[in-house]
Amino acid sequence: MFVERGYAATKMTDVAAAAEVSVELVYGAFRTKANLLKTVFDITIAGDDEPVPMMERPALLAIRAEPDPGLALRMYAAFVAETAPRVYPVHLVVLTAASGEPAAAALADELATQRLTGMTMFAAQLRDSGRLAVPEDQARDLLWTLNSAQVYDLLVVQRGWSLPRYEQYLAETWTHHLLVDAPTGGE
Repeated sequence: MFVERGYAATKMTDVAAAAEVSVELVYGAFRTKANLLKTVFDITIAGDDEPVPMMERPALLAIRAEPDPGLALRMYAAFVAETAPRVYPVHLVVLTAASGEPAAAALADELATQRLTGMTMFAAQLRDSGRLAVPEDQARDLLWTLNSAQVYDLLVVQRGWSLPRYEQYLAETWTHHLLVDAPTGGE
């Protein structure tokens, strides 16, 4: 409903009617429209409503466990390309609502902070591999920037890139700018 109508036009009474429950039940479960939107975002990015934090999901655990930083970056690019099409519309609602609604602005800030925290951890993983070619904070910022809904919007939605092309771009850009070449056996 948020995606179809936008944040401002989505009323809790409409949500209750669509769910065939009382508006009191909706308010009891979520308290505010911003909390409901946060829950919608969380379910959308996870792909289900299981109470498992994103960093403990199998795809992200596999990336964190991968010792080869080049492969970890390719795996992460695949993860971003897989999740972006479903996350982007909801994230766009958050970003659009943030300009006029303080609770939505707080949610946008929270989501940006969560992404930054995740990319800080990923940059540290790349540093620990011994192959990071740039300062860790620069790696974090490049990861954070390119995994944004805005970059997906620009390349896929506005410019018409296919998801495989988008995934390849992320993987190649991150690998090229963040990693030094792997040592060869003779060195």
